[in-house]
Amino acid sequence: MNARPFLLAAAWLVLGFLVLPMAVVLPVSLTDRPYLSLPEHAISLRHYAKFFVDPAWTRSMLQSLLIAAAATFAAVAFGGLCAVACWRLSNRLSVPVRLLMLAPLVVPTVVQGLAMYRFWAAIGLFDTYAGVILAHTLIGMPYVVITVSASLAGFDLKLEQAARNLGASFPATIRLVILPAILPGLVSGALFAFVTSFDEVVIVLYITSRSIQTLPKRMWDGLQDRIDPTVAAVAMILIAATFAALLLEAGLRRRRVARRWAERSEPVPALAGG
Repeated sequence: MNARPFLLAAAWLVLGFLVLPMAVVLPVSLTDRPYLSLPEHAISLRHYAKFFVDPAWTRSMLQSLLIAAAATFAAVAFGGLCAVACWRLSNRLSVPVRLLMLAPLVVPTVVQGLAMYRFWAAIGLFDTYAGVILAHTLIGMPYVVITVSASLAGFDLKLEQAARNLGASFPATIRLVILPAILPGLVSGALFAFVTSFDEVVIVLYITSRSIQTLPKRMWDGLQDRIDPTVAAVAMILIAATFAALLLEAGLRRRRVARRWAERSEPVPALAGG
């Protein structure tokens, strides 16, 4: 008995369960009412306009972008260095270090938020940009460590040894040999860290009060306090941006694969005098 149709049906059911609820967001974002509901008399774009005009929403978007960019930069720097160091050690000492770096993926977010709230309040980082950036750096570093470690798993150590034997200094070896090898892992880790920071709301609710209002936090407040339909408009904008990024990434990947096939199919040039 061929199980392929049943597997496809199950896959489509799961996909529909995950994606179809987003279809409700679009008509709600176009409502003409001042609260979350379907359009009553006409389709309105005023909630989209409010997102771009209201200083509170634009300030929240800028805060989220600034925090996510800073946290991503720090996560890539520290996570990449940690992954390279563990790869170079390759002994029992690197195992507990990797486990410690991956702890934010295992510990529940609520527990992390409560712990950070107590510690951040004690050291004066509560409701500050530095505190939020540090928290988002900690939760973004594991993704960088995983992706860079995966890039280094297939790296031949003899390439580094050859570069050193040919006279390259250690910084030059890092820049010319190791960095190009881990660049895909750094880019992938940076994307994960940025998305994680931009979308994070639980920890932000614990470690901020009034000074920091990231976009997810303002959306949460819009659902809890005012039931603002602008939340649905913001959600549609983020969904559209995500799909656009996925399409761009798929197009770039297709061009990269096509270029590789074109390079493989090019004829080998004849030797001079041959």
